[in-house]
Amino acid sequence: MNSIVKYFSEIFGGVRSLLTGMSVTGKYFISPGEIVTEQYPENRATLKMTDRFKGEVTMPHDENNQHQCTGCGICEVNCPNGAIEIITKKVPNESGKLVRAIDKHIYHLSMCTFCELCIKTCPSDAITWGHDFEHAVFDRTKLTKVLNKPGSSLKKKEAKS
Repeated sequence: MNSIVKYFSEIFGGVRSLLTGMSVTGKYFISPGEIVTEQYPENRATLKMTDRFKGEVTMPHDENNQHQCTGCGICEVNCPNGAIEIITKKVPNESGKLVRAIDKHIYHLSMCTFCELCIKTCPSDAITWGHDFEHAVFDRTKLTKVLNKPGSSLKKKEAKS
């Protein structure tokens, strides 16, 4: 007798759970509220990606063509697939001492797994996620990008008061 009651109570619980789920689905079917479906590519001009979107790794430059990358190589070391290569050179600073500066910050998008380890471990916050997501190409070499712009330099540290 006890097993029969347990059997029917489990059936009743399953049916109640099914109806609860169907009521939520039915509510969105009748009155959708906020529509999250994007009509891509028709809305390409007005499409806004969220801040959390991981499109590709980029290196922001300011209006003076300066970036924050010191060429330390931490992002290169932490990349599990070797999607980042940093080529550095020695240049003299204001006092004449030779310091390391980046010559090329190479990013291989075709090898990137979007794990974000390079961005999280960058001590100078020099690289971020971009919002570009259309990367379909016929030639794989077009997926290799140099992140630092030609003629760019390291942004000077501001003195704290």
